[in-house]
Amino acid sequence: MRDGLALPVGLTVGQNVAPASDMAAAAFISVSRKSPRLPATRRLDSGRTHDLARLDARYLCIVATSLHLLSTALALRRCRRAAAQLAPPEGAPVVSILRPVCGVDRYDELTLRSSFELDYPNFELIFCCADEMDPATVLVRRLIARYPGVDAKLLVGRDAISDNPKLNNLVKGWRQTRRDWVIFADSNVLMPRDYVQRLLAGWRADTGVLCSPPIGSLPVGFWAEVECAFLNTYQARWQYAADSAGFGFAQGKTMVWRRRDLARAGGMQRAGGGNRRGRRGNEGGAPARAAREARRRTVRSTFGAALRKDRFGTGRRAGARLRRITFPSLFVPEALTGSILPIAAGACAAPAFGLPAPEMLALLSLIWFGSEAVLARVSGWQLSWLSPIAWVVRDAMLPALWVQAWLRDGFEWRGNDVRVDAGKMQAT
Repeated sequence: MRDGLALPVGLTVGQNVAPASDMAAAAFISVSRKSPRLPATRRLDSGRTHDLARLDARYLCIVATSLHLLSTALALRRCRRAAAQLAPPEGAPVVSILRPVCGVDRYDELTLRSSFELDYPNFELIFCCADEMDPATVLVRRLIARYPGVDAKLLVGRDAISDNPKLNNLVKGWRQTRRDWVIFADSNVLMPRDYVQRLLAGWRADTGVLCSPPIGSLPVGFWAEVECAFLNTYQARWQYAADSAGFGFAQGKTMVWRRRDLARAGGMQRAGGGNRRGRRGNEGGAPARAAREARRRTVRSTFGAALRKDRFGTGRRAGARLRRITFPSLFVPEALTGSILPIAAGACAAPAFGLPAPEMLALLSLIWFGSEAVLARVSGWQLSWLSPIAWVVRDAMLPALWVQAWLRDGFEWRGNDVRVDAGKMQAT
């Protein structure tokens, strides 16, 4: 998208070639009498370097800011707050909702309870846990007892079909259900009452898999605000924009597909890459392949499932490393997608825009972060007086996360040490 190395060098050269004062001009004339051509040539070359640096900075600022506003506009078109709750469709199909659980976090009772309070007539809940001694089993059994009218069960056991711990946890639920419509929803997803209706409303005849990116809410502490800044007006914005442009892919805290499509693609075994030798081992692999093989599209849901955050998690580092492995060509320019470099470039090129540098800095900050505030407000996402500070901190962290993604392949997920390389994902 832009060259993050050449720009600072050019700006430094340009800043050192400031207009000469009277004394400097006299010294220059004095030297030029002894060597009339060389100093003039050097001065001319330096001036050209200065002008080129300003030109590069101006173009970088214009292109990056335009892309930011375009992605915001595309996301706004998809993410407006729902005016009213959707009613279940006529002849609503039976839906299986599979939720993996592991440990108990601050909001887990709230998010898991939301799946019992769905306003949908035909659904079953299947909770999957790897260890009987896990505290999550106590919470799930208590909720099942509290809602006897809901068809819900807890399955416990370990099934090592892949190197992905989450898939290994979910496979027992997949084998248990025979419903055609299957939803995978992480334990920290807070489901609105019309959760199923909204997912089904996004399904089209040519859809192969439908997914919904997480939207952070109810942060506790500043670093949870930063996590919301990553999830909402940055990650979700780019994902919805990419999907609107026809570049949908299977990723998110909620994923929906039809059992027949996943079975045609090889089932859960192939989703994990096949018997612990699979490539990348992500739970979106098989449904994405099913969509491609059936010439169907991967789409992103028209709403983001809320994700309660009480801390800044390891998901940022893990996600960056997984994206680097899975989408290397798209990951390369990711470090430059924040606001810091474009705003700095615009301030350095302020004379080319006819504005003083401080005014240009303020104007660009207003454009970048004001558009994020509008997106958060219209979409009903997390927005507080801390949000602008969190957005600045997030953008400052993007280059560091990008570098870390190249330096390390592993991360920790729910007590599992996961090591990633280009050919496989291994968990210990």
